[in-house]
Amino acid sequence: MDFRLMGIDTPLLHTLQHFMDAAGEDSDKSINAPSRNYVRDAKAMAATPADVKEYQNSYVFIVDMPGLKSGDIKVQVEDDNVLLISGERKREEEKEGAKYIRMERRIGKFMRKFTLPENANTDAISAVCRDGVLTVIVQKLPPPEPKKPKTIEVKIA
Repeated sequence: MDFRLMGIDTPLLHTLQHFMDAAGEDSDKSINAPSRNYVRDAKAMAATPADVKEYQNSYVFIVDMPGLKSGDIKVQVEDDNVLLISGERKREEEKEGAKYIRMERRIGKFMRKFTLPENANTDAISAVCRDGVLTVIVQKLPPPEPKKPKTIEVKIA
């Protein structure tokens, strides 16, 4: 409610109006602002590049994972058709007497999600991490057999 429209304009009411306007602006920002988890996940996805190849019998996902051990990487299938590759690169323990002069390698969580095609066999997925490169192979389901035409006998009445 704007008190100035009613012809009342005192310093006290002007200050109250200012606070009410500011509160309304802040509530709009909080409703439209992305959540902290969303921002974190978006950064993790943007910082994890991947290549995807399609072969005759499989889909292959290739992701660079330098310096990670297999225990630091998770490969999962969500909702029956979403391949999720995630993990965390941890900071090395600092040794006594050493200090960082420059720190450029990315640390923290990473994640990528891929929607799998309908012909992906989610029961036949393998993952191998070799020389800092994760390769996830998703086998394809065999194509459905074409339906044979059904012959219906015509009876003479």
